[in-house]
Amino acid sequence: MANNSYSGVKNSMVEANHDGEFGCTLKDLRSLMELRGAEAISKIGESYEDTQGLCNRLKTSPIDGLSGQPADIEKRKTVFGENLIPPKKPKTFLQLVWEALQDVTLIILEVAAIVSLGLSFYKPPDAERENCGRAAGGVEDENESEAGWIEGAAILLSVVCVVLVTAFNDWSKEKQFRGLQSRIEQEQKFTVVRGGQVIQIPVAEIVVGDVAQVKYGDLLPADGVLIQGNDLKIDESSLTGESDHVKKTQEKDPMLLSGTHVMEGSGKMLVTAVGVNSQTGIIFTLLGSAEDDDEDEEEKKKEKEEKKKQRKIPGAQIPSASKAQDGAAMEMQPLNSDEGADAEEKKKSNLPKKEKSVLQGKLTKLAVQIGKAGLVMSAITVIILVVLFVVDTFWIQGLSWVKECTPIYIQFFVKFFIIGVTVLVVAVPEGLPLAVTISLAYSVKKMMKDNNLVRHLDACETMGNATAICSDKTGTLTMNRMTVVQAFVAEKHYKKVPEPENIPSSILDILILGIAVNCAYTTKIMPPEKEGGLPRQVGNKTECALLGFSNDLKRDYQAIRTEIPEEKLYKVYTFNSVRKSMSTVLKMADGSYRMFSKGASEILLKKCSKIMTANGESKVFRPRDRDDMVKKVIEPMASEGLRTICLAYRDFPASEGEPDWDSENDILTGLTCLSVVGIEDPVRPEVPDAIRKCQRAGITVRMVTGDNINTARAIATKCGILLPGDDFICLEGKEFNRRIRNEKGEIEQERIDKIWPKLRVLARSSPTDKHTLVKGIIDSTVLEQRQVVAVTGDGTNDGPALKKADVGFAMGIAGTDVAKEASDIILTDDNFSSIVKAVMWGRNVYDSISKFLQFQLTVNVVAVIVAFTGACITQDSPLKAVQMLWVNLIMDTFASLALATEPPTEALLLRKPYGRNKPLISRTMMKNILGQGVYQLIIIFTLLFAGEKLFDIDSGRNTPLHAPPSEHYTIVFNTFVLMQLFNEINARKIHGERNVFEGIFNNLIFCSIVFGTFIIQIVIVQFGGKPFSCVSLTIDQWLWCTFLGFGSLLWGQVISTVPTSRLKFLKTAGHGTQKEEIPDYELEELDDMDEIDHAERELRRGQILWFRGLNRIQTQIRVVNAFRSSISLYEGLEKPESRSSIHNFMTHPEFRIEDSEPHIPLIDDTDAEDDAPTKRNSNNNAVESSNHLLPEGPKSGTPSAPGSPLHSLETSL
Repeated sequence: MANNSYSGVKNSMVEANHDGEFGCTLKDLRSLMELRGAEAISKIGESYEDTQGLCNRLKTSPIDGLSGQPADIEKRKTVFGENLIPPKKPKTFLQLVWEALQDVTLIILEVAAIVSLGLSFYKPPDAERENCGRAAGGVEDENESEAGWIEGAAILLSVVCVVLVTAFNDWSKEKQFRGLQSRIEQEQKFTVVRGGQVIQIPVAEIVVGDVAQVKYGDLLPADGVLIQGNDLKIDESSLTGESDHVKKTQEKDPMLLSGTHVMEGSGKMLVTAVGVNSQTGIIFTLLGSAEDDDEDEEEKKKEKEEKKKQRKIPGAQIPSASKAQDGAAMEMQPLNSDEGADAEEKKKSNLPKKEKSVLQGKLTKLAVQIGKAGLVMSAITVIILVVLFVVDTFWIQGLSWVKECTPIYIQFFVKFFIIGVTVLVVAVPEGLPLAVTISLAYSVKKMMKDNNLVRHLDACETMGNATAICSDKTGTLTMNRMTVVQAFVAEKHYKKVPEPENIPSSILDILILGIAVNCAYTTKIMPPEKEGGLPRQVGNKTECALLGFSNDLKRDYQAIRTEIPEEKLYKVYTFNSVRKSMSTVLKMADGSYRMFSKGASEILLKKCSKIMTANGESKVFRPRDRDDMVKKVIEPMASEGLRTICLAYRDFPASEGEPDWDSENDILTGLTCLSVVGIEDPVRPEVPDAIRKCQRAGITVRMVTGDNINTARAIATKCGILLPGDDFICLEGKEFNRRIRNEKGEIEQERIDKIWPKLRVLARSSPTDKHTLVKGIIDSTVLEQRQVVAVTGDGTNDGPALKKADVGFAMGIAGTDVAKEASDIILTDDNFSSIVKAVMWGRNVYDSISKFLQFQLTVNVVAVIVAFTGACITQDSPLKAVQMLWVNLIMDTFASLALATEPPTEALLLRKPYGRNKPLISRTMMKNILGQGVYQLIIIFTLLFAGEKLFDIDSGRNTPLHAPPSEHYTIVFNTFVLMQLFNEINARKIHGERNVFEGIFNNLIFCSIVFGTFIIQIVIVQFGGKPFSCVSLTIDQWLWCTFLGFGSLLWGQVISTVPTSRLKFLKTAGHGTQKEEIPDYELEELDDMDEIDHAERELRRGQILWFRGLNRIQTQIRVVNAFRSSISLYEGLEKPESRSSIHNFMTHPEFRIEDSEPHIPLIDDTDAEDDAPTKRNSNNNAVESSNHLLPEGPKSGTPSAPGSPLHSLETSL
């Protein structure tokens, strides 16, 4: 060995490269990692003799790992790179400013302002001026006409303000998002061996030469070579697009690639490539370097190209067709830095083609409607102003158009145009999208404190609509701290852990040996962190309970593990959801083999044919004895909420030779039962209360668990999911499946509909059952409202259910990486009560938006009507352009900040969830909006047409073009703004509550914004002068303005006395677009866009109808041709031989499913269990790879993907 490493050093000296330290270069390793299977093995053989040789070259030990000295780690980072993929640069502030400037209304305003500026400098000779009509004359003071430019300049200035504020908001949003992303990255740790110690380090700290432990459910953070593996199966679909799991062994295929998922087994790998040099990293660099940031077009083309190439890169969202049925091979977007493109990319990539979130859909639609109305109003305003002016000047005064006067006339027209645009600016609620983002970003930030790490912004708001939660039992409802409390050993049932003396030593020795070697070596019991605390449980909690049991029996499992290290285990059958058991084989000194098994008691007992008796002998164990045992031991344990685990073993004598380890069914029979233990997992103390809150809030909690039905029922009763005397049902997975399938074994939606409303507990369920249940509830149409389902999951196989659910919660502590990938929210404390907090925040987001809408629409209605009527009657808008922009700024930007950051209250949990199609603006809100609007209009028109008499000042109406600002109009403006300010306080309540001040001081942002706006308003009025068209007012006038403003609070009380039920005529507004309303052909078109943009939908209807006819005809022709080539569509479902032909049929160039339907993972369409319950492979939610391409015919409850050729096929058949 020494020789080997020495020659390695010598070679590198000859090459004289900077990796002088190590026996192989970065290049060597990169080229090694590009090989697969046999090639890779021969290459390792040629260059390094074996993996041991590779370890020596990399100066690491397969057993003890790296020394872990900082200097060594640093050196490795410099030579081989860090495990980071540098993110794309965020948009700079200037880019954001530029984007904010793209707003159409702002551009129109800028143009108008510039024209107005230019014209204000033109002065016709004085003599001529008189001849240009009344409106132009009457300028007594020279200085006044000089100030004509101010209005244009002021508009430009306020545009700049609006742009800066918008850009700043975007920037802070982006920053928050990046913060969130990096927070997710820091959360991710991986287990490595350093200095002989097993430690967890952040993924970014992994270096080449590390020895990492990989286990079920991991997402591999770097490339490596397998050193030792048990039954390791990897899902490489994220890199290759092949959905079949790849078996990894040292002999056949030892290459492990970053970004792939461990679906089964465990092992150790030597890290050989990290960061940009790993396979995922290389792909990202290709993606990154191929296009410049500016060339978005290129990016889009690339994406399309990549899709066609069927490559699926984690995080780059490029799905392939063949990986569709596999749970964990779903569109995964990486959590960690080493595969993450930057946050922005993620944001795009991690939303599979989802509809915009419900809320955004409703808002966009509403904004489009309001915008259209505003446009009409502003156009009418301009037309009326122009007509009045023309009629007045040329008709009534009878002047003719004189060349000298042209600029003056144009100036008038520009002024009218500016007024029109300001009406439009005020009418369009730009604040809406802003309010949503602020509210969501704020909630997400605060939800961190409540242990909710939100990965997709809109999940937060969807949670407020949740009507059902399907929760795991272990770890979510319970504490996930397991202890053995009862045992059945040597024919005796002990109600508490027995004393070691009471157990025959022959049984005890086998029992302890079995526990020590047949629990994963990553599972251990550590001494408590604090004196007198409970010992820490590391690894799988059920195994911890067994190791604790061994400690309670005064035996040291660690000694046995030291004697039999992991390398000496002959064969390991790891736990998976099909086996529901784990077995380890040891080769004994005399050449015989002994296998230890542990697993769910009812499953393992069926495989036992002997049982150990009190005298330490084994006796025959018949089915009759088994039923006896189930009744006397297992059911009593289960009914106390204990989990029962059976421990057994089997000897294979040397005389019979080596058994065939691959035929599992022959190996796992004829076991000898050693013991059955009852493991307690206490319910979390805060759970029953949280579940009560959910039920009160109209959310049904269902428990989906792998435990047996008695245990599940006991726990459900403790939690309050089942209440005594309710007629709710508990089912086992088998029974559930029997009830929902028809004679042909297909799942039928009607059958699910009969079950789910009453179902509260689903026990012994497989991940597929969970997915079926979630899908069944979501697709159900029994209740008038579509159910919104949240699901919790922690295992790899929960991926499909988490994806399918409206909101997927992954466990932050117990969850596997795969589950976290598929989820929307990560519960950092694995606690059910955090889900209730998420519901509260979700509802709060919804309410915040409604509050803001209620405020915003009042202002819009009033401002538009005032500007419109004012312009028509007095030929000049009472609210000037700059003033309107200020109002727009306070009501849009500041108010969205103030109202969107209200903290949630417990009261939110007292009402039922809003449905998906509940309008944004309820009757109560409509009543408030119209009520306040009436009050404000009355006040303003009174001031406008009688203000001069009331306040005894000059009238501001009918002033010439460049007249100085008047007190009259200043009072109108001031009162208007103050009414908005007081109405902002009114807007804090939307359900018609009386006390609008309740909890106002809990929200500092709100107080400071209202107060700040008031101060600025004083400054504008007193010192704004010409640019703001204001004159400073006296104290008296200020008091009057404030009093009139305050009136809106009093008026609010009057409004809330009127019962809404009386006002049947009030309409609601802001319904969302239902997904159902969007026809399939349109979805197909929309698939190319990132989200369904409702505004664009309105415009694209026409074009789409054209294409629709063509598409249909083409598809039908294709189908006919396909049938002519005499391939029956449904053959493959009956006989497996024809599968290949179906596969070819589907990958026939015209039938590229992935082209027509790029982002819908097909897992939703065909439930893997439907077609072939028999042909399940070991992952139990993946069927033979070609089957999933065909739904089971139009009858079944599962529709084929809309837009796929199959769908049109159904319609045309």
